[in-house]
Amino acid sequence: MTEQEYLPPFPLPPEVVVVVDDEPSILLALQRSLARDFDVETFDAAEAAIARVRAGGVSVVLSDIGMPGMSGLDLLGAAREVDPDLPFVLITGAPSVESATKAIERGVFRYLPKPVDGEEIALAVSQASQFRRLALLKREALELHGAKSTPRQFGLSPSFRQVLDELWVVFQPIVSLSKRSVYGYEALVRSGHPDFRSPSQLLGAAERGGALNELGRVVRARAAESVEALGGALLFVNLHPQDLNDPLLSAPGSPLVPFADRVVLEVTERASLGGIEHLQPRIAELRKLGFRIAVDDLGAGYAGLTSFALLEPEIVKLDMSLTRGVDRSSVKQKLVGSIGMLCREMGMTSVVEGVETPEERDALVSLGCDLMQGHLFGYPERTPSEPRW
Repeated sequence: MTEQEYLPPFPLPPEVVVVVDDEPSILLALQRSLARDFDVETFDAAEAAIARVRAGGVSVVLSDIGMPGMSGLDLLGAAREVDPDLPFVLITGAPSVESATKAIERGVFRYLPKPVDGEEIALAVSQASQFRRLALLKREALELHGAKSTPRQFGLSPSFRQVLDELWVVFQPIVSLSKRSVYGYEALVRSGHPDFRSPSQLLGAAERGGALNELGRVVRARAAESVEALGGALLFVNLHPQDLNDPLLSAPGSPLVPFADRVVLEVTERASLGGIEHLQPRIAELRKLGFRIAVDDLGAGYAGLTSFALLEPEIVKLDMSLTRGVDRSSVKQKLVGSIGMLCREMGMTSVVEGVETPEERDALVSLGCDLMQGHLFGYPERTPSEPRW
C-alpha cells in the first residue's frame, strides 16, 4: 500500500480563541497578539463569553480574572460544566496564592500575572490549543472502540504477599525503524500464580487490597536489576498514578534513582490522576532526578487533556487498539497520523504499541511513525533480546 492511498489527517474544527477583558485597550492588545494564528472573538464581560462557550466551537479561552460581575474564575467554573476539556489561560493584575489555588483546582491551563507580553500570551494560547486538539483526537479514538476498564475479578487473597515475592519482569523491545536499532525496553510484570496470570488481575487485586505502592516497589526493584543488560537503550517502567504518591519512588535509596537518566516512567491513561497530591511538583522532582515521563495507553484510557496538561510528557505511547488493523481502517489511519503529527508539533516522541503484522508496520511507517513495539519485533522475555527485523 502506497503513501498516497492513505487518507489525510483527522479533520479538526477551526481554532477559535475567546478573549475576555473589561479594559478595551487590553482587549485590543490581546486580540492583536493572537489574530495572526487564530480566529479571535473578543468579549468585555464574562457573561457574554460563557454564552459563546455554550454555543460550542471554542478551542481556548483567554480571560482576565478581575472583572466586574462574573470574574474570570467564575467563568472558568461555569465553562467546566459545559466543556470539561476546554483549556483556560487566565491573566491577572493582582496575583495571589488564593486566586492561583482556585485556578489550579478548577483546571486552569496557564495562570499568568500581568504585565504579559504578546509573545508569552501567544505561546501559552498556542500550547493550550495543541492540548485541546489532542483531547479531541483522544475522544475520537475512544469512540472508535469504546473505553476499556481494568478487570477486577480478584480481591486481595492471603496468598498475595507470597505472589509479590515471586513476581518477575520480562522485557519487550521498542525499536526505531529508521535507525534499525533498539530505542528501549519496556519492563512488564509477570506472575506464575493461577489467580494472577494477567497483569490486570494482579493490579486489580493490589487496588482492592490497598497494596498498589507495595506492588510498584517490587516491580521497580525487579526492573532495576536488569538495567546494565540493556546496553544504551532506555528502560520503560509502568506506574499506576497512585505510585506518584509513594515517597519511595524518588527517595535516594530507590532502585531506579541511580539510573534515572536512562529510565522512562510510563503513567497509564487507564486510571485517573485524581487524588494525586502535589502532582506537578512531584513530576518536577522526578524530572530533576533525570527521569523522563511518558503517557501510556493513549486512545484507550481517559479522554480529555488533564493527563497531558499536568504531566507534559516527553513520550506518548499509542495504545494497541489504534494499531490493530490500521492498514485496513481509514479512520485509524487518520487518527494515528493526526496524533503523531500533533505530538511532533508539541515536541513529544510517539511510540506505537501492539504492532503484530508487516502490513500494520508498513501502514504506520507511511503515516510517519518510527518508534514501534509489538510481537512483530519481539515477545517479552526475561532477558532483553535483540529484535526481529
